[in-house]
Amino acid sequence: MKRAYLPLILLLILVLQGVSLELLPGNLLKSDWLIVSHWVFIFLVFIAVFYDNESTHYSVLYALIFGLLIDIVYTSTLGVYMFSYASTIYLIYGLKKLLHGNILVVALLGIVGLVVSDGMIYLIYSVVALTDMPWSMYLTNRLLPTIGSNLIFLFVLYPLFAKKLTNWGKDQITKGNSF
Repeated sequence: MKRAYLPLILLLILVLQGVSLELLPGNLLKSDWLIVSHWVFIFLVFIAVFYDNESTHYSVLYALIFGLLIDIVYTSTLGVYMFSYASTIYLIYGLKKLLHGNILVVALLGIVGLVVSDGMIYLIYSVVALTDMPWSMYLTNRLLPTIGSNLIFLFVLYPLFAKKLTNWGKDQITKGNSF
């Protein structure tokens, strides 16, 4: 039953991510800022850091699946979020081997991951001419507000899921399940 928890939590976060902008104050939405919720990505960072071990890659698999779901539900171009989330989570999976999993490391990996994945999304969209936003405007009006808002979500999730994911990962090792 515990194997179903992660996809169900990710599915719930995917649905909540769609209504997250409705939770923000109206004056933020009327400004020049473009805040993008990457809540699924933040939870994938948690899975990569706390749940996955040396022989499992659940975070990368879930990044592929839920990145494709985000592409299907929220965007008009398939594969952009799937590619950027999966490749960035794989990078974070490799970096977590160098660092110990605590709140500062998760915040650092979250920021690095958000910069890389959102930067890849911007680059792909600008190459296929779906956006014409200049780099300086992207940096100040989209990337920095996006990092700030998603970092708040990361700090909210940390006390709720860090120990649970670690325990679920240890249970997975003792049962001998690997991917």
